[in-house]
Amino acid sequence: MKQILDEAAKQQYGVPHFNVNNMEQAQAIMRAADEIKSPVIIAASRGALKYSDLIFLRNIMMACVEKYPKLPVALHLDHGNNLESVKTAISLGFTSVMIDGSLKEDAKTPTTFEENVKVTKECVQYAHPFGVTVEGELGTLGGIEDGVGSGKVHLTDPNQVEEFLKLTGVDALAVAIGTSHGAYKFKIKPDPDKNLLAMDIIREIHKRCPNLHMVMHGSSSVPKELIDEINNYGGKIPETYGVPLWAIKEGIAAGVRKINVDTDLRLAATAAIRKFMHENPEKFDPREYLSPAREAMQKVIKERFIAFGSAGHAFDYEPITLEHAKGVYRK
Repeated sequence: MKQILDEAAKQQYGVPHFNVNNMEQAQAIMRAADEIKSPVIIAASRGALKYSDLIFLRNIMMACVEKYPKLPVALHLDHGNNLESVKTAISLGFTSVMIDGSLKEDAKTPTTFEENVKVTKECVQYAHPFGVTVEGELGTLGGIEDGVGSGKVHLTDPNQVEEFLKLTGVDALAVAIGTSHGAYKFKIKPDPDKNLLAMDIIREIHKRCPNLHMVMHGSSSVPKELIDEINNYGGKIPETYGVPLWAIKEGIAAGVRKINVDTDLRLAATAAIRKFMHENPEKFDPREYLSPAREAMQKVIKERFIAFGSAGHAFDYEPITLEHAKGVYRK
């Protein structure tokens, strides 16, 4: 993943990270990436691993690489909660891991700065000799998704970032600027004239650490049209707003290189399935309703690749192997 983000930094675009839970999601991601020639970051969260079983999900993700061998693809562990989870992911061939040292192993209780440094440094020291990229986190997001999150926002302190990087050696850093996990991010519609997110934090961090790859978690846009379609066909999702694309683009311009998207794919799939079942109540074959769900996810994914600027950049460079990356980290 470090190479993907290094290249994004050179041309100042962002790369979306999509969580994978099943085959249809993986296919939607790769088909969209192949269509518009974008590098890919596909991730497994702890919730996904629990749902699908680590081995099954790992092989679905490896199938993405086998099917599309020319596309740059990073296999990423999202929100690893301890060194053991990182070791497991690396043993299965993941090329990138996130250690969420901002929370204790229960994935709910915030840690101290010192605790965060300790676990993040341990993971970096373990992962880099394998050529594996490490993403850390400083600050905590609001919301809870897949059982991850304190439910409280603790914005990243730019004064701590330089020291954190020096002490840990992480390749990328998830920053807390006011986003949150899940669909219920904001109760009122975001206004471009008002401060939705703490962009000043991103700008200050980028000023102090220009080579750092910042990551925005909890960045689904929660499109109103998807909420409306779900509710039109029997859903009961209350009014809610996500992070609008204009805000994400502002973050990319300020130095963000990786943007995590998950909820938008869930909404797209659910809207398509509800519509299909409403219009075809006699149907029962999962292949028939999962096909439009896959197409709906692919549409959203394609839109994100284009909006974040990664479309068309897949073949700007030759993807390096883990073996090559080992040498890079040794230097």
